[in-house]
Amino acid sequence: MLTTIMYTTVYVTDQDRALEFYTAGLGLEKRVDVPGPDGRFLTVGVPGSPVQILLWSHARAAGQPGDAGGEGAPGPLILESDDLRKDFEVMRRRGVTFEEPEPVDFPFGVRAEAVDPDGNRISLRQQRRP
Repeated sequence: MLTTIMYTTVYVTDQDRALEFYTAGLGLEKRVDVPGPDGRFLTVGVPGSPVQILLWSHARAAGQPGDAGGEGAPGPLILESDDLRKDFEVMRRRGVTFEEPEPVDFPFGVRAEAVDPDGNRISLRQQRRP
């Protein structure tokens, strides 16, 4: 029986640059950083969450998952916030690039779309509370 999600993968062209974005920009924590037979195994995660995001080295020529999406299409990663407007301002001060100038209200809650250095869309959400 399956019990949890262990990893999700975001393809990056420069693991060090990606690590800086996901830790210093988004505020995630570095979890694993070891060499492996297929390349460097590098993960980050939300503090307190068991799920890890694998920042896997992937040549730009091979295509990026974020490139295929259109307007409104979610990125390969969706992160939840309990105060997205506050987190948005903190991340913007840290140099994170967003598709919109401010978070946007939707029937489900609030949404903002960050863009990592490789063009992957990172969807940030805050669920509407009843």
